[in-house]
Amino acid sequence: MSTTTQFKHVSYLWDEAEAAKLAGDEVALLIYRSNLLGADLRLTNYGGGNTSCKAQAKDPLTGQETEVMWVKGSGGDLGTLKASGLAALYVDRLRSLKNIYRGVEHEDEMVELFNHCIFDLSSKAPSIDTPLHGFLPFAHIDHLHPDAAIAIAAAKDGKKITQELFDGQIGWVEWKKPGFELGLQLKACLDENPGIRGIMLGSHGLFTWGDTAYESYINTLEVIEKCAEYLEANYGKKGPVFGGQKVTSLPEADRKKQAAAIAPILRGFTSSQRNMIGHFTDDPRVLEFINSNDLDRLAPLGTSCPDHFLRTKISPLVLDLKPNEDLSDVQAIKDRLAPAFEAYRKMYTEYYETCKHPNSPAIRDTNPVIILYPGVGLFSFSKDKQTTRVAAEFYTNAINVMKGAEAISEYTSLPRQEAFNIEYWLLEEAKLSRMPKPKALSGRIALITGSAGGIGKAIAKKFVAEGAVVILNDMNAERLETAGEEFKKEFGKDSYATAVMDVTNEGQILAAMDTAALAFGGVDIIVNNAGLSISKTIGDHAEKDWDLLYDVLVKGQFFVTQAAVAVMKKQAIGGDVINIVSKNALVSGPNNAGYGSAKAAQLHLSRLNAAELGADKIRVNVVNPDAVISDSNIWAGGWAEGRAKAYGITVAELPAYYAKRTLLNEIILPDDIANACFAFTGGLLSKSTGNMLNVDGGVAMAFAR
Repeated sequence: MSTTTQFKHVSYLWDEAEAAKLAGDEVALLIYRSNLLGADLRLTNYGGGNTSCKAQAKDPLTGQETEVMWVKGSGGDLGTLKASGLAALYVDRLRSLKNIYRGVEHEDEMVELFNHCIFDLSSKAPSIDTPLHGFLPFAHIDHLHPDAAIAIAAAKDGKKITQELFDGQIGWVEWKKPGFELGLQLKACLDENPGIRGIMLGSHGLFTWGDTAYESYINTLEVIEKCAEYLEANYGKKGPVFGGQKVTSLPEADRKKQAAAIAPILRGFTSSQRNMIGHFTDDPRVLEFINSNDLDRLAPLGTSCPDHFLRTKISPLVLDLKPNEDLSDVQAIKDRLAPAFEAYRKMYTEYYETCKHPNSPAIRDTNPVIILYPGVGLFSFSKDKQTTRVAAEFYTNAINVMKGAEAISEYTSLPRQEAFNIEYWLLEEAKLSRMPKPKALSGRIALITGSAGGIGKAIAKKFVAEGAVVILNDMNAERLETAGEEFKKEFGKDSYATAVMDVTNEGQILAAMDTAALAFGGVDIIVNNAGLSISKTIGDHAEKDWDLLYDVLVKGQFFVTQAAVAVMKKQAIGGDVINIVSKNALVSGPNNAGYGSAKAAQLHLSRLNAAELGADKIRVNVVNPDAVISDSNIWAGGWAEGRAKAYGITVAELPAYYAKRTLLNEIILPDDIANACFAFTGGLLSKSTGNMLNVDGGVAMAFAR
């Protein structure tokens, strides 16, 4: 066994002390090894690959020792794999399925028979790759999709290169759709080449193994390292990478600005069937490819590895725009791009019609997932942020594969029919059908002003819980950072983005819209929640008090809405504006001239905007809270003291005072306001605009008249 622990192209992460704690527990060592492999994206991509181990376990029925295989189950990710993500099967039963196998035309029926081989009834459902591990005799096996290996596997001369590079120590199996037949072919390859240390799967990936978890881990690293070294040694020998540079990238700041300007337009096109969430990257590896002379030749070929094109579709759409194209005339740009999207949809439909089988699932969304803008970057669009981010990562993997294959030979993609057979595989369709149904706000992007605390944060949490992604913002950067960390911990990194924003600052408003466009592709829901309160008598009100109230509450609401509407019109898929106003917009009270009149202006401004924006399917509605004290910045200032003084009570008595004056005698919480916002956006009130919803416990003076 090798003792090499120094690698250049892969990460050696094995910790002897940690592994020693797991000694004797082969399943624990399998999980440990899997997590290490999944932690290095150069070894395998998110959700890709699978690992296994075989060990003795006591049969619960006979009490006898029997050989059991633990293998990564259907779905899941190596980097985060836990014991609950493993399938456990009797090895002898799995191998005995060969006796009833009816041939490649019937291999899909074998998947159901895996259930008769289950050892641990509470384990994960076995994946289609189960027989690939089961028919090989090794105690520990790794099946990964490293770019460096796939580059060789997808090269025209891949088999010859593999033979020469590894001196016959790595076998070769031609492309075959994963399944029972491929498992048999792997075993046949091993039988014909005893003593090999791994097998390369044409256009697909790599199998490596060992007698122990550590031996398998080291063997895997060494094989991938050797592949990467070979590619590195050959870059540039045949000429410039990807045929050299054809287009010059814009400077980074200009790339981001251009991407933010066009992302909502692209999102609108790709959302013709359902709202999509976007992702943008200008990774140097992406720019090297999309700016090259070979882009037009390689991009239409599509990807080779099944994991890649299942996420990215068969091929990308390349935009015919100059990097510095003037995007200010939105309709002109839409007119320029519309034929390209129509051509893509037609291409994908023809691909489906040409390749479909009598029992193929219905055609799926015909819009592109990957869109390439030379000189600017890569956009991806899919059902949620994680899926679209991962699609961009997978296409970057595909770029790495094309780069390597072209350096050592010539890149070859899967034939269209083979690709279709994977994409519309009935087993893949069954997996999709088992996925949770979309939530009410899935595919929606919401920007809530003042969302680092109080009502705004409650609204943001409600929206994320219902499937949306959110742009958190606050004028206090420290408070915003804390809120972001809270969302990351509770919902994950793909649920939110942050933007420091003072609603009186035009530059920060526009920058927040750019953040939304770059992070998610645009914006669908605006909640104007940011606010402040000043409670003073008419005599005590200063001009600066008046100006501050109107700047934040009225102008802030208007200019945030104005900027958001510009984005929504680019998308042309409608949208929602919800203005958090107040019962004070309707009720007269003491010491409240500035605040109350500003709230009244917010309310009527909402009506005016609703009247103007209806034709664009942009709905504008109002939620009127009252006395929401919990976690509110408003009450942290002098407002509480002012209101207490006006009512002749103490600050401590305010919550009970406000509750008792309502018809329901209830204290109003931020979650109550969040629920009202969801009522407007969740689908049940999709034909309501210009409406007002009071959430105040019942204040008779605030009843609309």
